[in-house]
Amino acid sequence: MGKDLVNATFSPQDRVAFRGKLRGCLDVLGKMLDTSPFDASEPMTGLEIEINLVDADAGPSMRNRRVLADLSDPRFQPELGRFNIEFNVPPRLIAGHGLGDYEKDILDGLRAAAECAVKNESRLALIGMLPTLRPSHLVSGNLSVGERFSALNSEIVAARGDDFRIDIDGVERLRVTSDSIAPEAACTSVQFHLQVSPADFPRAWNASQVIAAVQVALGANSPYLYGRRLCAETRIPFFEQATDARPDEFKAQGVRPRVWFGERWIDSVLDLYDENVQFFPPLLPEIHDEDPAEVLASGGVPGLHELRLHNGTVYRWNRPVYDVAGGRPHLRVENRVLPSGPTVVDLVANAAFYFGLVGELSASSSPIWERLAFADADANFQAGARDGIDAVIRWPGLGEVPVVDLVLGDLLEKAHAGLDRFGVDPAQRDRLLGVIEGRCRRRRNGATWQIETVCAAERRGLDRPAALREMTGRYVELQRHNEPVHTWPVER
Repeated sequence: MGKDLVNATFSPQDRVAFRGKLRGCLDVLGKMLDTSPFDASEPMTGLEIEINLVDADAGPSMRNRRVLADLSDPRFQPELGRFNIEFNVPPRLIAGHGLGDYEKDILDGLRAAAECAVKNESRLALIGMLPTLRPSHLVSGNLSVGERFSALNSEIVAARGDDFRIDIDGVERLRVTSDSIAPEAACTSVQFHLQVSPADFPRAWNASQVIAAVQVALGANSPYLYGRRLCAETRIPFFEQATDARPDEFKAQGVRPRVWFGERWIDSVLDLYDENVQFFPPLLPEIHDEDPAEVLASGGVPGLHELRLHNGTVYRWNRPVYDVAGGRPHLRVENRVLPSGPTVVDLVANAAFYFGLVGELSASSSPIWERLAFADADANFQAGARDGIDAVIRWPGLGEVPVVDLVLGDLLEKAHAGLDRFGVDPAQRDRLLGVIEGRCRRRRNGATWQIETVCAAERRGLDRPAALREMTGRYVELQRHNEPVHTWPVER
């Protein structure tokens, strides 16, 4: 989904042909899993970071096109809204000082992007949902320029056949409607990529599903939207509803939503791709010239273009990725559960925790997902989004347990062991996981800091909009210093 489309309109014949190509791609992938040498000799990782542009009043700055033109760095691309950009950090091994190298590269890249933003009267904000957004900002006229964005909007709106209705019952209540997918632009996240072998993929994906609740609870950073205090990570329910292409009668019939946690543990990556083809109609049926069966038969590596394009329109919280690099195919788990920010060191600490924990849980001789009902994993995920760092989840052998107790009592140790498996430098390991530990002991993440700061401003007499503007301005300033969010001061 990162590349623009050649065509933006599609005929019924295009859709029929695309479905045929999808099934062919799926058959070829099945053969490749049995016969082709997938690149998995070293556990490469990757990071993508979505970023907001804000103006002098801490509101959204609709200038991504100008900022990106001045920056002229292919690692940075537009995202859905005109106030969004994405930073695709070059992949690397995390062995040795790899995590520290990530941190340095991200800081360097953001520094250059910030300079271009300032030239365009903007600043960068790494945050799950910009607290100063209003419904008038999230309209189709503020979608980024590009056939990909307009085509996706047209297709989802047509499939829906009605306005999108959003109803979130959090600390406060939010009920809004939209005639486009533009509200999705409110949701800015970070994605972690972990390359694994076909044999190891099911364990890595299952482990990622198990810990999604813990990740989002510790990393919650989206408590406000449209002036309302909702969930600790409002981005989760909002994204689920803002892109729901199902008419009400389809929901009643049990049709799956395109933003999906899933419904079962898997035994093969094919389980996920099979579900994607079976359950989700194509949104962008653009057909590539490649015949993947012929390419494979001739000894080549097929791109499986239709399968990859379709996969990019099914928004699993943990998504399978097939790709080709250096002439060799590989598989990745794309972990999509976390919001952007608050700081680069927080973000890299979250990455260390994820990679380490998945590495250790995947290697267990007694996999935790064999002792946890999938429905409980899903319920845990929703609890983590709703309650954040105060969440209580169900865990095998412990029953109901506060997330912070689970992390401090068990999961940090496992993350340490997992990073050791990756060969991470011990000093880097301890520094980054120390951020996670500090967050748990202080019981403060991005969401709690935002709430505490807004409440303090309201006690001083500011109304909610003014309090949100003040808090967002302080957030952007503190973010520049790259100190973990649990150490940020809060005015009382």
